[in-house]
Amino acid sequence: MKSLFLSMIKDHMYSKRYAKSTIEAYLFWIAAYIRFNNMQHSSSMEDTETEQP
Repeated sequence: MKSLFLSMIKDHMYSKRYAKSTIEAYLFWIAAYIRFNNMQHSSSMEDTETEQP
């Protein structure tokens, strides 16, 4: 996995015994959200940007 952040999430979810398919789905949607926001951290965005559908 390329991202340290996503690797940490994956490891944490494995330690909590999430199903492999659940982990893959969560990682897919987290990565999609990050790409959608042009790789910006949520703390640097306005509330309206993080809440938009």
